[in-house]
Amino acid sequence: MSPSRTPFTDIPRVVRAAALPDGDLGPAPLDPAQVVSGAPEVRHLGLADAGDLGVGVWQHGPGVSTDVEAEEVFVVLAGRATIAVEDGPVLEVGPGDVVLMPAGARTTWTVHETLRKVYAARP
Repeated sequence: MSPSRTPFTDIPRVVRAAALPDGDLGPAPLDPAQVVSGAPEVRHLGLADAGDLGVGVWQHGPGVSTDVEAEEVFVVLAGRATIAVEDGPVLEVGPGDVVLMPAGARTTWTVHETLRKVYAARP
């Protein structure tokens, strides 16, 4: 590892992210301006943060919200959603899907069934 790089973990471990009770994820309320419809409950559990790379579990309940994305790769563990990318594709995602998202993408998330994902993102 180069001296300028911060490790994101110092201990090996397993996180059974798909089986975590909702209560193990802390509330991460959306800005009301992001909510298009419904009352989506968003929860989050940070697993690692090296400053230039964050890893965690994120969950979004049914509803519609908007976002401006970080550079991210994520794996959907549970649930289903339609992610409309402004001036881009419409992504239908569900369990087992791996999604790559460029920084700055403007998105609208329509979550049909509570979506839980594990992500690695750069701010």
